[in-house]
Amino acid sequence: MTISNFDDLLQAARQQAQPQRLLMVFACAELPDDCTPEQRREFESGGGGALVPAMCADKTPEEIQSFATLKLESGQFQSQWHVVFVAALSGAINTPPSSSDIEQTLDRMVESIKLGALANMIAFDTSGSAITLE
Repeated sequence: MTISNFDDLLQAARQQAQPQRLLMVFACAELPDDCTPEQRREFESGGGGALVPAMCADKTPEEIQSFATLKLESGQFQSQWHVVFVAALSGAINTPPSSSDIEQTLDRMVESIKLGALANMIAFDTSGSAITLE
């Protein structure tokens, strides 16, 4: 299955044999203090900047009706996110992932985002479309 948007990911997660948790890190775009004038212009026109993790969440696929509901809920806590990074964590033998496994994985996701190592996550923009970051 091709995942082109968040709702595709929800559908795929709901079809898995083992219990799933969707781990999400919401990130904001910020301009570094040592930016160049060119970087500042690009940022002010809606591009560039650095993605900074701002909020984490984990939910079962059944707890999320759609991307629209997730976006509405996330806005109650973090109104200005630009990208949400998502990874699925699978349980085993019909047992959901443990709280400890969830916390450790979210911590690794945050560190990976800070380092720019995004290969093990899917990034979605504020409309729910999957995006590729360079």
